[in-house]
Amino acid sequence: METAKPTRLEVGGTSLETLTVPGSPEMPTLVLGHEGLGCVALWRDFPVRLAARTGCAVFAWSRPGYGNSSPRPLPWPLDYMQQEGLALPALLDAAGIGDCVLVGHSDGASIALVAAGGARDPRIRGLVVMAPHVFAEETGLDSIRAAREAYVHGDLRQRLQKYHGDNVDCAFKGWSESWLNPDFLHWNLECWLSGIQAPMLQIQGREDQYGTVAQLDAIARGSAGPVSTHMLEDCRHAPHAEQTEITLALISTFVDGLAPG
Repeated sequence: METAKPTRLEVGGTSLETLTVPGSPEMPTLVLGHEGLGCVALWRDFPVRLAARTGCAVFAWSRPGYGNSSPRPLPWPLDYMQQEGLALPALLDAAGIGDCVLVGHSDGASIALVAAGGARDPRIRGLVVMAPHVFAEETGLDSIRAAREAYVHGDLRQRLQKYHGDNVDCAFKGWSESWLNPDFLHWNLECWLSGIQAPMLQIQGREDQYGTVAQLDAIARGSAGPVSTHMLEDCRHAPHAEQTEITLALISTFVDGLAPG
């Protein structure tokens, strides 16, 4: 099985931690966007397994404020996901990525939706969104409040510091304080969906503690391109970690079904 080590990439004066697993140059690159507390390392062996299963190159990066990337000043703007999505073409340029499929988890899925619907980069041939969100729900906010309690009074900070190092407070506070800001109740990405022409695969766990099926329904209803939706049993918020084999199979079938570039 192919191995890969993190490297660094300069994008617009920001130093980003990245990981590339080689694949066939005839296939689109799968670009992995991590969740609100994720980073390159927290994908664990999923990038390598995904490349082996699909034959595609896989590219992952830690967003500013995460992992070993440059820090991001606090507080974060409430539209940080919109900003990240519209900036994604610059990352693709810097990484030398051509045709690609955006594979996002949670916040990373929301960023992928904005990139496809707002930036409308022709290199984006498809989207895989795992546990996406396009608006705030009380069930998700309650889970974030529980995570904040575990961070302040439990061992969550210690566990996350292993992956984020000096960025640990930046990552957790940037994410949690944005979502728990009262004004975030007005946050909504549905206006970006009509610009999405590329095919999309949606994957969500039936027991997802951060979002309900209403998120997937809104995305399928609002997107201009074809959308395939899969709800996974015995799965919460992380399909790629909790139901890895099913998730790999779904993504592989989706990529194989894309029209040639």
